[in-house]
Formats: sequence, C-alpha cells, structure tokens
Amino acid sequence: MSKLKIGVIDLVSKAPKDTLWARIMHANLASIMPQVVATWCAQEGHEANLVCYTGREKLDQELPKDVDLVFICSFTQAALLAYSLSNYFRSKGIVTVLGGPHARCYPDDAVKYFDYVLGFTNQELIRNVLDECAPRKPIGLHLSANRQPVSLPGVAERWQFIEPTLKKAPFLKMVPMIGSMGCPYTCSFCIDSEVPYQPLDFDLMKEDLRFLQAKFKNPLVGWHDPNFGIRFKDYMEAIAEAAPGGRVRSIAESSLSILTEPHLKVMKENGIIAMLPGIESWYEMGNKSRANRVEGMEKVKQVSAHVNQVFEYIPYVQTNFVLGLDSDAGAEPFELTKRFVDSSPAAFPGYSLLTAFGEAAPLNLQYQREGRLIPFPFHFLNNHLAMNLKPKNYEWVDFYDKVIDLTAYTFSRKAIYNRMKASSNFTAKWMNVMRAISSEGYGRLRFFRKVRKNLVEDRQFRAYFEQETNVLPDFYTNIIKNDLGKWWGWLPEGALHHEPNAYLKKIERDHRLERLRKSS
Repeated sequence: MSKLKIGVIDLVSKAPKDTLWARIMHANLASIMPQVVATWCAQEGHEANLVCYTGREKLDQELPKDVDLVFICSFTQAALLAYSLSNYFRSKGIVTVLGGPHARCYPDDAVKYFDYVLGFTNQELIRNVLDECAPRKPIGLHLSANRQPVSLPGVAERWQFIEPTLKKAPFLKMVPMIGSMGCPYTCSFCIDSEVPYQPLDFDLMKEDLRFLQAKFKNPLVGWHDPNFGIRFKDYMEAIAEAAPGGRVRSIAESSLSILTEPHLKVMKENGIIAMLPGIESWYEMGNKSRANRVEGMEKVKQVSAHVNQVFEYIPYVQTNFVLGLDSDAGAEPFELTKRFVDSSPAAFPGYSLLTAFGEAAPLNLQYQREGRLIPFPFHFLNNHLAMNLKPKNYEWVDFYDKVIDLTAYTFSRKAIYNRMKASSNFTAKWMNVMRAISSEGYGRLRFFRKVRKNLVEDRQFRAYFEQETNVLPDFYTNIIKNDLGKWWGWLPEGALHHEPNAYLKKIERDHRLERLRKSS
C-alpha cells in the first residue's frame, strides 16, 4: 500500500466567527474523533494533517494541500460548509470522506456529495477506506461498523493533533477526553438513545491524566462522554489515583441522578469544576433528575433544591432544557422554567428547540409519519436557529412569543445580576455574563424576534412554517450566502434542500424488500 497524504478537517464552526465566545471557547470545542482518525491514519503509515476550523481562521489558507484524501467531521449545522469543501476537493481529484454526527443522522443525503460517508467508525473501517481510496460518483459509499469502537487512542497518542488546536485558545485550554460510549438512558430525542453504554479503558485514562500533568499545571479536561460517571466508583478511583487532590480539573455532562451528595463530595475532591446536567422537561424524563414521580411545580422545587445543592460542591452548572416537546402545552412549561431561574439563580440555563435530526432517534420516525417535519436547510439545525418540526400544542407565533419571553427573562439585566451575585466563583461569574451578552443570550433573543416578526408580516415566510410551500424564504437563503462567503459558490447543486422524510422512506422501503424476500 502506497503512503497517502491525508487531511482531516474538524468543523467546529460553520462560518467565520470572531465573537468573544468564539475567541475564548471555539478551540476548546474540538471533537475527539477527527483526532482519533488522524492518529489511526498515522498508525497505518500515512502522513496525516489535522485542521480544526474554529471560525477565526481564513479557511482557504488553513485547508490541507497536496493531499490524496480528506476526512471532514461535521455536525449538521456545518453540513453545507462540509458539502462545499467536499465539492472543492473532489474538483481537484481528491477523495473525500464525511464523518461525525451529520454522517450518522443524514447518510442518504451525504452520499450524494462525498465519496465515503461513515457511521460508527473503528480502525478497521478506516483501514478499509485507506486501502481503497477511490472516487465514487455519482453516489458515495455509506459504511458503518456494527457498534461504537471498544477502544480509542488516548491523549498521549493524539497529542500531535491536540496541541496545535490548544494553541488557538487564548487562556482557557481544555483537553478533550472520553471515558465511555453510549448512555443507559433512552431520551427519545437523543442520538445516543439506542447506543449501548460501554466504558473505555480506565488504565489508559490514568495514563492520559498523568501525561497531561507533565504538560500543564492543573490541566483542564473536557469529558466528551454522553453521560459522565455512570460507573462512578471506577471513574473517581481512576482520577484520584492518577491526579490526587484535584490536580486535574474537569468539566462533564451528566444527569442529576448521578449527582447525589455523596458523589458530589467525591467529585469536588477530584477536581470536577463544572457539570452540565440535563433537566429537559418538567413533565418527562424524571429518571434523569431523580424526579420520576413528580412533575410540574413539584418537580421544579425538587430539581431546584438539588441544583442548589450541587453548587455547594461544584462552582459551575449549566442546566439543559428542551423547548417544544409534545408533552408541553400552554404557558405553564415556560412559566415553570422562569420559577426555576428564580429559585436557582446561579445555574446557567441552556435552552434547545426540539429538533429532529434525521436518523438520530427512533422518535423521528413518528414525527415523519405525522407529517410534521419542515425541510429547513441543515445550516439552521443546531437546536436554536430553527425548530424543524411543527409544535404539537402551539401555533408558531404563540410558540415564539413564549420562547422570546422566557429568553428575555433569563437574560434580563436582573437575571444576569442575580446569576453573577449567586455565583461564588470568579470564573463562573464572568463565564455567565459573557454567555448572556453574546450570541447565546442576546444573540438568540435578537434572532427569535426577527423570526417572530417575519411570521407575522411575511406571508411566504409563514407559509413555509405552516408547510404550505417548500420555497425557502429569502431570509434564510441570505443568511447561508453570507455565512458561506466564497464557499457559497462551491455548494453543490441541490445541497440547499434535503428530503426531511428520508428516514421513514428508507424504513418503509426496507420493509417492502423484506416482505418480497420472504414471499419469493
């Protein structure tokens, strides 16, 4: 096998971004799998170069040059940029491969624009792609392993690809690590809802934590586990052995059910400084928040008391909510969230609009059968720029009125002040303020108000939301053109649109074929 020159592109951003949040945080949002793929390529004897696009670089100057093959890792919101880049590279005879969440969620769309599209990915699958490395047109090849990999290269093995990205971070430098795949919970909207939970090698985890202490004083780790600490005792013992006394600081996403007071004491001892628990709903998924027998205001009180207890041990907490779930109706869900904001003022609420990402979750089949999906371009599918299914219990203007009201309440001057006052940690104070006044707070509020205004004043805009037309409003097209810039010219024909019911159509086709096979 000849030695290949390989480029790996991690699309953290979908467009140029020079906001305060992008400057501080985007380099810290690098994905693990692009680093893993680059490491596997190097282990197979090839020359690999990784580029992490944070939105602050001049992308055309950062792109790998003189390569035989390019891997691109993309979330769905960056899919159009990924498609443009693939078109650019393929025009030069370079083979392209797509991986990451978008490849898992929308494989049937992605194969139209890439030579290979990868679902679950292990080293053997990468080896097969490298061995073949052939252009495939007009339709690429969709490949997937049977399950998530059982092992991944650790931080030390990936360091040559981690270090250049960390240098882009001005002062907060977060090293990506992962200790487990999948999740034992089955949240109906989640991409990991059907991925079996499996821990990775705890001995490798300890080696990596020791490695980082040789590189940094008090290193900061961002755990990419879908749900951190499921095997709590094993995790904490590994961290305590390799980094005693909290020598390594950690940020992780977990469920409140894991954050019992005995666990919180141990986490504090082991340097856990921030947690991102999912509350999601005041009516559903109580098993994640140890509130499975209560809902409504009773759940608010119970969860709020629990979150306030977490702050006794962990200085930063982001609580995650999903707005527009089918269990929501009327003003109550939004008003309950306001009461939570008042009762747990130190917590930073993260709001997501319910979004159906292709094949990500079985529940999406139900939405497609009900005919509720709206074909918003991928560019807007990031949980806040667009809700791509019609709410079950709200009209659009009413829904946006309530989202705007809640967002304005959460990021009002009073709420920002209360959040800052309630936070005992200096870093937590400035992080909360920065997030509130940047694109995550004020920025989203401005965008929601524009959408609401167009829903009222623009007949074609409203018709698109009501599924009366598939003609994309100029409002959205212009945003894409502006964001992509020169890459708009490389966007393949047809890429702006996708079949929102592709998952259902594929399932129905497979069922028909199976019936034919059995009857023949």
